[in-house]
Amino acid sequence: MAIYRGSGGSGDATNDASISAVTALTLRAEDASEAASSSASAASASASAAAGSEAGVAASAAAAASSASAASTSATNAASSASTASTQATNAANSATAAATSATNAANSATAAASSATDAQTAQTAAEAAETNAATSASAAASSASSASSSASTATTQATNAASSASAASTSASNAATSETNASNSASAASTSATNAANSATAAAASAVTAASYIPDNTGQAGKFLSTDGSVNSWETVDALPDQTGNSGKYLTTDGTDPSWATLDTDANSTTKGLYEMANTISVDYTIGTNNNAMSAGPITINSGVSVTVPSGSRWIIV
Repeated sequence: MAIYRGSGGSGDATNDASISAVTALTLRAEDASEAASSSASAASASASAAAGSEAGVAASAAAAASSASAASTSATNAASSASTASTQATNAANSATAAATSATNAANSATAAASSATDAQTAQTAAEAAETNAATSASAAASSASSASSSASTATTQATNAASSASAASTSASNAATSETNASNSASAASTSATNAANSATAAAASAVTAASYIPDNTGQAGKFLSTDGSVNSWETVDALPDQTGNSGKYLTTDGTDPSWATLDTDANSTTKGLYEMANTISVDYTIGTNNNAMSAGPITINSGVSVTVPSGSRWIIV
């Protein structure tokens, strides 16, 4: 039965239905090809991300890469099938079948790629968790190291303090031993001093007794002095000075028996020896008395720095 197809004229219903089906299958194959291409791109990205993970992630990345390769191959096959279906209408059924198979394969590849992407995501999450745990462990290790360093520093300080305390204790013990020795020496010296004091007291008492035996009775002996003839002690009357009343300026003299006061002649101008002697060197400053004259037998030497002063109206004659 002929069907009007527009400017192309009429056509066979069966052939037109086949062409429509082929066209629909071709479009679906193209859609499947695009989906497969997208899945391949996603799988490739998943494989690239998975490549950075640890051992399990590497395995998933390898599987994703394989799936991406299969998807890419299926997409190529689907594209070839679509091209063949467009140009060869007579083989449309076969091409449609091939396209359907390719679409199925593409769908399977897309599913595998999705699974691989999921595995890659899971592996990445595990890797991130492992990295976080490693960072936490590193932080804990750093904290432990810091705590250990602080503990070591504290232990060193305590050891130093303990050594200082031990040294101080040793010094104190030494000082205590020295003090004990000094105390013992002092006690010994005090004991010796006490013994000496007792001996001295005994000797003083004996001396007092002996002295008492040497001193005659003091009764009625006021003003007298103690004397001895070499054997016996006795009190003797002091031979007092003559009466001093009216004897100002006189000197004490004696005739061998009785003391007396005599006048000192300070203005004598005669001598019984026939001459006067004087030093021929003046070694100290000298001033002639006012209204007096002086005479010296020369030569006379006046030492350096020494002067003789002759007042006005007086004379100094050197003969």
